[in-house]
Amino acid sequence: MDLRIFTEPQQGATYDTLLTVAKATEELGFDAFFRSDHYLKMGSVDGLPGPTDAWITLAGLARETRRIRLGTLMTAATFRLPGVLAIQVAQVDQMSGGRIELGLGAGWFEEEHTAYGIPFPKEKFGRLEEQLEIVTGLWATPPGKTYDFHGTHYDLSDSPALPKPAQGKVPVLIGGHGATRTPRLAARYADEFNMPFSSVEDTERQFGRVRAAAEAAGREAGDLVYSNALVVCVGRDEREIARRAAAIGREVDELRANGLAGSPAEVVDKIGRYAAVGSSRVYLQVLDLHDLDHLELIASQVQPQLP
Repeated sequence: MDLRIFTEPQQGATYDTLLTVAKATEELGFDAFFRSDHYLKMGSVDGLPGPTDAWITLAGLARETRRIRLGTLMTAATFRLPGVLAIQVAQVDQMSGGRIELGLGAGWFEEEHTAYGIPFPKEKFGRLEEQLEIVTGLWATPPGKTYDFHGTHYDLSDSPALPKPAQGKVPVLIGGHGATRTPRLAARYADEFNMPFSSVEDTERQFGRVRAAAEAAGREAGDLVYSNALVVCVGRDEREIARRAAAIGREVDELRANGLAGSPAEVVDKIGRYAAVGSSRVYLQVLDLHDLDHLELIASQVQPQLP
């Protein structure tokens, strides 16, 4: 079971704060550092000092870390043209020595588009599908060859399809709750399917749909990595659990029901329930980025107990 640290910087974080968390992620033995791709805060937080760009952040972290994987959950297809995104990700992958992963989603938060003048099209899923085709197609085009794509939303002609990532293939993550189109896209394009903020039961159902879609597309269902993203709130005792819950504006009972919350033993047990339905990786949504003791506790008392 891989444990990855997942942050939400739009809620309020500087690059220096993210760098501190990423270095702690590496030093404490976690597998990866991921971040969201949002430009507007959510909820009652002030969001200060303001948003940071996902791929600029990851470019900086690529030069400041050595081991951990780096990526997004999820880059919004509405934010970037696919050719530009392919160049950005390939360059950051080169800068990291081949440690980048691309989570790509349709985009959903209309208010952040309005706030920063980003078009918010009605037809988002079709754009996502074309972006997946283009980004992966550009990377897969042999050096010296050109790439063409003529779709409903994007048109590329005689692209040199450069630069190439450092990795032979940048892992692509697709996730979501959709019952039909999401599994189909995952079966075609994904190296990993991520089920965000869902119960064990809903996770099992969606994993089953993705497995079936993969087999229908001629892939082995086991070719994909299956993962979850869940909020985390671990404490040595009830007082510490309550303090961490209060720091992120959540109730302990709600966190226990909907996330990974409680004592290390409770969290290990719940992760085991996700593992039993096929999850082999968990993205721990860490919302208090100044509580590095939280990461140390998870690293020392949760991670060693996982298979």
